[in-house]
Amino acid sequence: MSTTANPDVVDNEARGIVSDYLTKIRGGDVGALPAILGLLALVAVFSVLRPGRFTGPFNFANLINQSSSIVVLAMGLIFVLLLGEIDLSAGYIGGTSAAVMGVVMTRHGWSAVPSLVVGILVGASLGAVIGILVARLGIPSFVVTLAFFLGLQGAMLVIIGEGGTIAYRNETILALNNNAMPVWLGWTLAIVGVLAYAGLTWRTNARRRAAGLHSQPTSLWALKTGVLAALVLATVFYLSIERGPNPTLKSIKGVPIVLALVAGLLVVATLALTKTAWGRHVFAVGGNAEAARRAGINVAWIKLSCFIVNGAFAALAGILIASRDNSVSPTTGGNTTLLFAVGAAVIGGTSLFGGKGRAVDAVIGGLVMTVIGNGMGLMQQSTGNIYMITGLVLLIAASVDAISRRQAAASGRA
Repeated sequence: MSTTANPDVVDNEARGIVSDYLTKIRGGDVGALPAILGLLALVAVFSVLRPGRFTGPFNFANLINQSSSIVVLAMGLIFVLLLGEIDLSAGYIGGTSAAVMGVVMTRHGWSAVPSLVVGILVGASLGAVIGILVARLGIPSFVVTLAFFLGLQGAMLVIIGEGGTIAYRNETILALNNNAMPVWLGWTLAIVGVLAYAGLTWRTNARRRAAGLHSQPTSLWALKTGVLAALVLATVFYLSIERGPNPTLKSIKGVPIVLALVAGLLVVATLALTKTAWGRHVFAVGGNAEAARRAGINVAWIKLSCFIVNGAFAALAGILIASRDNSVSPTTGGNTTLLFAVGAAVIGGTSLFGGKGRAVDAVIGGLVMTVIGNGMGLMQQSTGNIYMITGLVLLIAASVDAISRRQAAASGRA
């Protein structure tokens, strides 16, 4: 009989898992736990206060579309924040990229794919310029990105025209953040994704055990896989319900296309940070740049590459905003877009001090930010109240980060 089939062994494994997790929390490594608890509390409160609207399938899908651009922008910012740097221009990098894409698409008749490539290349190029100024010349990222924050606003006015807009008419681009996939495709992608996760993580654990390395207990693997499967399949099931206001005229059901896009970006970003030498170097530079340099890591290249990645993600976020709005204007990526994205990363558990963060933090934090705005909007609260509550949540998240770092330092985990 295998050890995992023995009830006593399983019970001991479970106790060990709980004990190790509690030890991590007491040591200051709270991760995304506060954000997850906060998200659950917000959902519970708004579900009680607006049960007929907040929890409905239509609003559930709307939350996904609303949060997508903030999540993608925050996901890119995490690469920069892990270094202990900041990018104040990320929102307008996205807006500028969407504006250039709009020009080649509408004024020059380019199709969707080449236009998307151009938009992403514009964002990556702007990120490269910022990265060179920060990594090679040593100019503080705050100063460089503040200059780009101002300069790119002017560039957008030149490209689009003051008070003007560039309408998006390409159906493929508009579908990115407005349309849903066929129901069968949503189920297929969900099942394949869960099975892929289960198989890859099982194989990784098996290889580590065979090599005599530390691996997670089988019961923990089963718990994580089960929770992921339950969340994914429940989400797909709920999104597959008819949510159109008038189904006889137009049926609306299925997983939003943008959800698959965000999920794909999350997988790529997570693998890049956790399964590659480059990702390990990012954490090393963010933890202690001088120690990383002495260990032979090319610190300048790591910083430059992170700003390039951030620029590409910002471009995608700007394109999603324009897709949602059906147009790009000089304010695309402006207003509170950047602030919400930085807030999403911090609320999700990424540290502003560098060296601590995960791609999934952007998803959790982005959902928190969106749920606050969406829920309070359904309650007909003023914009002022929404901003004050959002600011309070961000302040609490930053305080949790500071306290956890102090506990980690006291326990020797920092």
